[in-house]
Amino acid sequence: MLRRFSRSLSFRLFAIFLLLGGAFAYGAISAIRFVYNSDDIRGLISGHLSLHVYYVRKDIGTPPRIDRALNITESVPVDIRILGPDIDWASDEDFPRLSELQFGPSPAFSDDPSAWVDELNDVQFAATEYHNFLLLKSGDYDVVVSTPKISDTTRGPPLRLLIVSMGLAFLLLGYIAVSWLFKPIRRIREGASHIGRGNFDHRIKNIRSDQLGDLATDINQLAENVEHMLNAKRALLLGISHELKTPLSRMRIQTELIDDEEDQESMRAEVAEMDKIVMTLLEAERLSEGHAPLVRRPTRVGDLIEGMVDDYFSRDTERLLLDIREPDLVVDLDRPRMELCLKNLISNALRYSPPDSGPVTISVRSSPYEVVFRIRDRGPGIPADQAEHIGEPFYRSDPSRDRQTGGTGLGLYLATLVARAHGGSLDLVAQSEPGACFEVRIPLALDA
Repeated sequence: MLRRFSRSLSFRLFAIFLLLGGAFAYGAISAIRFVYNSDDIRGLISGHLSLHVYYVRKDIGTPPRIDRALNITESVPVDIRILGPDIDWASDEDFPRLSELQFGPSPAFSDDPSAWVDELNDVQFAATEYHNFLLLKSGDYDVVVSTPKISDTTRGPPLRLLIVSMGLAFLLLGYIAVSWLFKPIRRIREGASHIGRGNFDHRIKNIRSDQLGDLATDINQLAENVEHMLNAKRALLLGISHELKTPLSRMRIQTELIDDEEDQESMRAEVAEMDKIVMTLLEAERLSEGHAPLVRRPTRVGDLIEGMVDDYFSRDTERLLLDIREPDLVVDLDRPRMELCLKNLISNALRYSPPDSGPVTISVRSSPYEVVFRIRDRGPGIPADQAEHIGEPFYRSDPSRDRQTGGTGLGLYLATLVARAHGGSLDLVAQSEPGACFEVRIPLALDA
């Protein structure tokens, strides 16, 4: 979950806004405090508050007069209580008694530099849930001023809770807005994934009129251009294939007219080899470009291997050793192309293994994530410095081999393309025993 949020652009942008907002609030408060202290504004406010306390004392008088106190409560939204040797009066009968209030200094009125107002002399403070109280000394009398009036109580949630709630609400709205802003990215990503799998007729829909919409439009245009290019390339290859069939057919006919049987057989082999190269190149081109999606169907592994051996290697069954531990395992494969992949690997293994060196082993293993086809021969093996070139077109590990002994160099190339088209890989496995061992790994489940 955390990794998903960390990869989200909208979450990152939201986090940046949150950090900037916090930095701005901290900077603004610090600046206000600096200006407040440096420009003697604090002293000015403290002086006005002290003057206000002085006027309240003067208006009430010494000893305090109830009529003057009433005049103050009528002109200002406060209530007053007066206590003294001969008086206990309050402008509101619900005014708390002094024993119910805990008076003392206030951190907001202090000589500490972090306080907003300087300390007020002869003034103490108390507070309840809805009211603030100031205790003023006037001779032998105590004058308590309540703000707001005792009859007035705060409606709704406390100010601090209200501010926090509003802040969280704005943050939520900001996150929703950012998520909406980046919502097309998911659609663009899905569309690009479809196009990357060879579905060039797929188009990203519901495009917005903004920069992300322009990006989606460019991707759609790119897919259209690539589709046109590949269609033109395919048409060219099909045209070349069609044109080559005619001279190849003539060569076959002329081959049959050759009197010398040895020359005839040699010529027939050359024509068959040319035909094989043309068909292999066409198939490799389709697989390498991803322009022809695989036709996957549930395939039983045992049937795949046994059927391929019966169809192509019936004369070599004595030289093959099958090791299939789970013959009933079913995998989604393009069976014809997978047969082509394994057929090329087995043909190479038989070609390079001397008849008396031992059997070519065909084994199948599986895990919860993949199925592994392994073909091991008994030949001379492949040098380590040449292993990285395995799967390159027309590459043969021994350049001195001719096509009769070493093939065209297209078999492993085509096998590699088939494995990759299935989302897997073809690897040469290092081993201590003589010979070469190839593994074809096919995932059991591909990401959509």
